[in-house]
Amino acid sequence: MVVFFILGFSAALGLALLYGMAAALGPRAPRLRRALLVLALLPVALRLVAGTVLVSVDRLLAADFVPLALPPLVAAVCLAPPRGRPAVWRVRGAAFAAIEHLLVTFSPPAPPYLVPAMAVPALLLGFALAARRWEAVMAGGRLAPRWKALVASGAALAVVAAGGWSAAASRLPDRMSMASHSSHDMGHGHGAHGIDISTLTGPRDREPDRRFTLTARRTPATLASGQRIEAWTFNGRLPGPELRVRQGELVEVTLVNRDVTAGVTVHWHGVDVPNAEDGVAGMTQDAVPPGGRHVYRFVADRAGSFWYHSHQQSAEQVERGLFGALIVDPARSSPRGEDLAVVSHRWTSPDGNVTALSLAGGTPSGSVSHRAVRPGGQVRLRLINADSHLRAFALSGVPFAVAAIDGTDLGGPTPLRNERISVPGGGRYDLTFTMPDRPVQLRLVRGDAGVLLSPTGRGDLAPATPGPDFDPASYGRPAPTPFDKGRFDRHYTVVLGQSFGFYDGRFALRWTIDGKTFPNVPTLMVRTGDLVRTTFVNRSFADHPMHLHGHRMLVLSRNGHAVSGSPWWSDTLNVAPGERYEVAFRADNPGLWMDHCHNLAHAGAGMTMHLAYEGYESPYEIGRATANQPE
Repeated sequence: MVVFFILGFSAALGLALLYGMAAALGPRAPRLRRALLVLALLPVALRLVAGTVLVSVDRLLAADFVPLALPPLVAAVCLAPPRGRPAVWRVRGAAFAAIEHLLVTFSPPAPPYLVPAMAVPALLLGFALAARRWEAVMAGGRLAPRWKALVASGAALAVVAAGGWSAAASRLPDRMSMASHSSHDMGHGHGAHGIDISTLTGPRDREPDRRFTLTARRTPATLASGQRIEAWTFNGRLPGPELRVRQGELVEVTLVNRDVTAGVTVHWHGVDVPNAEDGVAGMTQDAVPPGGRHVYRFVADRAGSFWYHSHQQSAEQVERGLFGALIVDPARSSPRGEDLAVVSHRWTSPDGNVTALSLAGGTPSGSVSHRAVRPGGQVRLRLINADSHLRAFALSGVPFAVAAIDGTDLGGPTPLRNERISVPGGGRYDLTFTMPDRPVQLRLVRGDAGVLLSPTGRGDLAPATPGPDFDPASYGRPAPTPFDKGRFDRHYTVVLGQSFGFYDGRFALRWTIDGKTFPNVPTLMVRTGDLVRTTFVNRSFADHPMHLHGHRMLVLSRNGHAVSGSPWWSDTLNVAPGERYEVAFRADNPGLWMDHCHNLAHAGAGMTMHLAYEGYESPYEIGRATANQPE
């Protein structure tokens, strides 16, 4: 897929450049002009070959190829050349192909394909005919200068008017529901008698087993690297305090907002809490304003590695530090060896960015964190990627196993050595090993940050030498799953893409789902008890870690190949460019849920949709009065 984009981009630049050179030569140097024109068709041919390969691999990945790539080329080539200018059709074909390459490369279509399949070739054919007519008129000298100026002014005015209309039409409403807009599009309105999701709370009739208070406030901080940042913190710490509880305990967390102007919430990433406890501003609660507080209650019913973060203006608030680790220990386990949460995050400062690895209770830095570990003891490293981008880790000095992904244990993990562990934005991987009598190091494959474990707690970090990429689809021992022979009640296909255009009144690169952006992406509608299969197809040029709130997804296949190892459950699944995943989940947690890219900048630029249970409604709205955003 990346090669296809590169070919499209290079074809566009190459065709435009060669077209300009050939046009500049005019009747001079006919051999050179002919050579340039022939060369101009080479990237077109390469694009055709790449498109043919994509068609054979996956029709959705190549859905723009047949309706958009072929017709403009055929239309341009079939135009009869004006008399006396036998090479013009080649020049024109190169120019039209360049326009088409840029359009399709950066703004590929999405279902339904009929409109772009008909509109784009028609527009380009009309442009070709108009250009030919212009050439004929210019050759006869029959177009007066004032008409030229009038035509140019009219065209410029049309472009400006179209841009202004698009910018105005794209602005998000001042206030709107996060849930009802797209369910109506699907023909499943919640109705006046829908169940209010604010009633779907955790237990309120007994004393909690654990109580925590998280106080959000602005806290200027200095990283261990010496860089000053304008941080927003929970309890004055970066990251926020680690919350560690036991499976089955009732947890109560009181959120207090000291002075974060836009308001704050807490989302429990990966924990299948009741809907009203999910912490999504404008959907499951109102954002907590400065001076306000909100109480969350939920039962930690599944052991594993999770994290928490603000879900109000997420892209900014998580970047500034409003997040922390949430660890749920097994109910009847006793502490054995070292159990360390390692949080990866990129910090932004006026002096530059630094990606740090932070141990619980440590200080974020771009350098090395040391820890003394007794040889022979068991070690569990819980890697938590609190960033928006994929992070690759290298663990060296000892054989290790991948014990869990996104809080779910893998069956029969086998020893690995030096494999590169890539963790999606928002994802978690648990690595386990027996501590040897020599240093063991964990470090980022790109960057200087690392964690060094040694018997003495001292030592230097060596350069990372990662081996092959770890593949979760073929790792561990296979086991039966609830969905092996299940009948799926719903099947959705989700096409991830990008396009240039206006979003919320600004021209930008928009990240799309089925060609649409929030709030116009259709909702995935389900009924309680449904078995749902979803196919993710990434037709963009960026990774998209897709995060489904309130549910775990079982990965069924990747690129058409069934998962062959241990059952792979995920709540934050990275879909790379050109990849196709099939996943399944049971609709067993009623309410209205977010399903979005956890590259939070992508979510904020449109890549957000919802999973909605029929018969439920939200009383909350987002609106600029409280600076809420659709992340």
